[in-house]
Amino acid sequence: MNRKVTQFINKHDLFEKGTTILVGVSGGPDSMALLYYLNSIKDDWGLRIIALTVDHQLRGTESLEDLQFVQQKCREWNIEFKGTSVDVPDYKRQYKVGTQVAARELRYNYFYEQMELFHANCLVLGHHGDDQAETMLMRLVRSADSQSLAGIPVKRPFAKGLIVRPFLCVTKDEIWQYCRRHDIESRIDPSNQETTYTRNFFRKHVLPLIKEKNSNIHTTIQHLSETLHADQSYLKQQAEKMTHDIVLFDKKNKFLSFSIPTFKTYAFALQRRAYHLILNYLYIDLPKDLSYVHEEQFFSLLHHQTGNTRLDFPEGLKIEKSYDQIRISFNQDGRPDSYHKLLEVPGRAVLPDGSVIIAEYVENSLEQSEFTFVCYKEQVELPLHIRTREQGDRMRWKGLKGSKKVKDIFIDAKIPRFQRENWPIVTDNQGTVLWLVGLKKGQPAKRVLGASLIQLYYDKGNM
Repeated sequence: MNRKVTQFINKHDLFEKGTTILVGVSGGPDSMALLYYLNSIKDDWGLRIIALTVDHQLRGTESLEDLQFVQQKCREWNIEFKGTSVDVPDYKRQYKVGTQVAARELRYNYFYEQMELFHANCLVLGHHGDDQAETMLMRLVRSADSQSLAGIPVKRPFAKGLIVRPFLCVTKDEIWQYCRRHDIESRIDPSNQETTYTRNFFRKHVLPLIKEKNSNIHTTIQHLSETLHADQSYLKQQAEKMTHDIVLFDKKNKFLSFSIPTFKTYAFALQRRAYHLILNYLYIDLPKDLSYVHEEQFFSLLHHQTGNTRLDFPEGLKIEKSYDQIRISFNQDGRPDSYHKLLEVPGRAVLPDGSVIIAEYVENSLEQSEFTFVCYKEQVELPLHIRTREQGDRMRWKGLKGSKKVKDIFIDAKIPRFQRENWPIVTDNQGTVLWLVGLKKGQPAKRVLGASLIQLYYDKGNM
């Protein structure tokens, strides 16, 4: 087994020589075998090994005796030891979580603190090949998300270092044989035999049946896990780039938006991962009642033919489709705040989204574009105003008989409903709508020719 584990360590580059490693040790056969193995290679690698044990206080004096057992073995093997006791029942009551979740969170909190304290490079845990098989089988039953089927990673970031698992290449039976061969004593937690826990049920009733068909299933599943992790890592990187390129984030108001046609130009595998990245960005903690059903609803919404539709996700998250735009927000009504700013000439006004409108007097107007507007000073009443739309806003322009509601202009241009609410509108001091910025240029009511030209320029700024 030594040779197999050492090859696995080298293959995945788990350790560096001359570093400090922490080892999570419960006193059971897996962790005691791991500690013994690491101690056997300590001198060759120049490692400083520190064993960590957590008493969860779930089995009275027995769990404390587990800690004391590990401490005594560390003395015999000349290994540094640190242990602690945590109050799992109190943590359960305080945070309203189950026993296993509470124990795990407290245990890893302690591990994290010790990683920081000792400036350790890695935390080594004793998960083995059977654990990997059990984990992937359980997730297959529970989850419809391919990302969760990748299983236990060989290594992952933790604190300022890594969590590594060098025993994923061996089975529980191999570990038992290793313990017998080297006379390694261990403690047995009786709760590991209780099939009320899902993992124990799979361990006792499901995995043995699979091993009858493939005795080397742990190797097969470990290879599958590694390839899935590699694929997922690459796809995640691409999805992160995708969201960075096409999704507009408003960190202040905690909402985002994107173009549906642009979103759909990417491969569906990236769309799915972008969806999950978006949820992780918006939620502090993903709700337990968020499921694959919500994912199906989201993608159904993208293909919905109606102009305006909305989904309600857990904890008040709103997903609104308006024409070819999606907006996702926790805002109660899904609307940004309105605003009203004065614009002196010359002068500039900074809008809430970071964009800027600049006003100046010019002799000759710049090349006209959707982001510029020009009129004579004598045609308007100064100062100018920049505001969001108001009830009854109307606009007139050259060639139009009469005027048209701003609301109808937005509808004709298929401007998403949520964008209409904070679209910048320039008016003069009499309330005449001069410019729907970037969309429609109005015709001032006065048709006089003057000597002074006013030019407005819109700059998207940090949008």
